[in-house]
Amino acid sequence: MIPNKIKFAYLAEKGNAKVTEMPMPELLDDEILVKQDACNICTTDYQQWQGLREHQGYPMAGGHEGAGTIVAKGSKVGATFEVGDCVSVIYDYCGYCDECKHGEVTGCENIKQFGKNYSDEFYGIFGFANYFIRKAKSFVKMSPDLAPSEAAFVEPLSSVIQNMKKLRIKSGTDTVVVIGGGTMGLLNAETARAFGARVIVSELMEKKIEIAESMGFEVVNPKKEDPVQRVKELTNGKGADIVIVAVGLTIANNQALEMVKPKDGKISMYAAGYPAPEMDVDPNKVHYMRLELIGTYGSTLEDFYDAAQMLNTGRVDVSKLVETHIPLDDIQKAFETASTPGNYRVSVTLD
Repeated sequence: MIPNKIKFAYLAEKGNAKVTEMPMPELLDDEILVKQDACNICTTDYQQWQGLREHQGYPMAGGHEGAGTIVAKGSKVGATFEVGDCVSVIYDYCGYCDECKHGEVTGCENIKQFGKNYSDEFYGIFGFANYFIRKAKSFVKMSPDLAPSEAAFVEPLSSVIQNMKKLRIKSGTDTVVVIGGGTMGLLNAETARAFGARVIVSELMEKKIEIAESMGFEVVNPKKEDPVQRVKELTNGKGADIVIVAVGLTIANNQALEMVKPKDGKISMYAAGYPAPEMDVDPNKVHYMRLELIGTYGSTLEDFYDAAQMLNTGRVDVSKLVETHIPLDDIQKAFETASTPGNYRVSVTLD
């Protein structure tokens, strides 16, 4: 039976997360109704709760790392999706603007990522909702063997996969250093290894070091050794082929410039920081080193499907990147936990 209301969480203002209800909208021919099982709290979400991303707007019915089960579908939804299928959410998109024509669905010109696309009152994607209706094209099918909180990694993994494609990793030869062992740092590390790279993680928090080592990565601890010198020792003096900056800090940006090899190296500026970090870049150095500074943000439709495939087949294992599970009614506690330094993904359960 389809419920007549949706229960969801939203940010009313900085530091204030609330739970409310709204009427269940009508299910249209090209839409799917999903009972959402879990939605993980992304950095984007908790930084707005902290007041660092006020530009995203309030009230924000956020959450975009979600997964659940199909309970109903419209009459024009084909056999790709059936009631009972496990699915993960991807961003909704129009399909006909210039961005969408190139597969850049997160840059859709008509359906903004955090706009008022599902409500006249609330911004956001309503990830922290127990049910929600979206276009069928805005889902990917997931393995029922994956826990919902792991299936919910499709969105963050898709952005990491775009990063890997831009970096053009040479399987079996490239050494990749990831600065930062948080959720997105280790997701980059795990994916780079799946692409065939040797991976070294630079991290100074003991908890994150333990997780990185338990996942099988070589770890450099800047509290105990010079990370630049250690990376050079581990690469026989050459330096890293690729450095991924997965923390938004000035010191990390400048370390990347020193860690990367002196010719034809690549640095990925994966993380954003608030306030914005700096980077001491000498244009002549970039010129003579033939250095690539690579920016990456968002995902293509292909990236989302690749992410689902890598999770479903176990090529990328995210089981150690979930910190804890907290029910929807305790959403304020969930944001407090997610924003605690050193913690990994907090998964909001939506039963």
